Amino acid sequence: MLPDLLLEPLVRNALTEDLGPTGDATVAAVIPPGLRQAVRLNARSSGVASGLRLAAMAFRMVDPALRVVALAEDGDRFEPGTTLMTVEGAAGSILMAERVALNFAGRMTGIATLTAAFVAETRGTRARITCTRKTTPGLRAVEKAAVRHGGGSSHRFGLSDAILIKDNHIAAAGGIRPVLEAARAARSHMMRVEIEVDHLDQLEEVLALGVADVVLLDNMTTATLAEAVAMTAGRVVLEASGNMALPRIAEVAATGVDYISVGALTHSAPVVDLGLDA
Repeated sequence: MLPDLLLEPLVRNALTEDLGPTGDATVAAVIPPGLRQAVRLNARSSGVASGLRLAAMAFRMVDPALRVVALAEDGDRFEPGTTLMTVEGAAGSILMAERVALNFAGRMTGIATLTAAFVAETRGTRARITCTRKTTPGLRAVEKAAVRHGGGSSHRFGLSDAILIKDNHIAAAGGIRPVLEAARAARSHMMRVEIEVDHLDQLEEVLALGVADVVLLDNMTTATLAEAVAMTAGRVVLEASGNMALPRIAEVAATGVDYISVGALTHSAPVVDLGLDA
């Protein structure tokens, strides 16, 4: 669970962006100060909840006097018509926070729901679904949390977490051997090394050097992935990546790879339809 310390700045920035320098002009014009309201955050489709803490925080940040009651938790599955949260208090405060709350909840629930669909395709295999760094700037922590709510796992959070050698690093450094030898010299005993390969001959060279902990198998056919698993025989962790669309996941998982990384979990997840109903 992410601490409030990390979540509050995200919610505060979103509210500040929406309210602008002078607040909600519509509420100021048409909502009497003493008017009270009770609303429900309802699901209009099925899914896996995420971002509910962010939504609740948006309401409470606008008005700490609002009574916010969570009826579901992040990670819970729900069906259409499920009430996920109730909010009661000053109508103007509820309306000011509504869009930010729905933006967070709908976006994060979409990520969790899409992740759950990918995870379902790996059942009965060792493969785990993992997200990437293809996240919305500034929202990486909560988007990666949404992936976990959907049953997925997280790749490295940022550039400082691990040494991940991609094709452009290999080209710049002069080849697989020099780049792995440099990584061996630079790594600490706590830092893992992953390298991307496109062909099985590259994988063979990587395995012979014995430096990499993880090999990213990029844009390989399913048959080639199965060959890579057989070649590796458990010596390193294998991650399949590239063109990992949902209809293909079951066959990729069946090859025996350890991880399947899917950028679409965070960059292309559809927003789940949630509504605030009086």
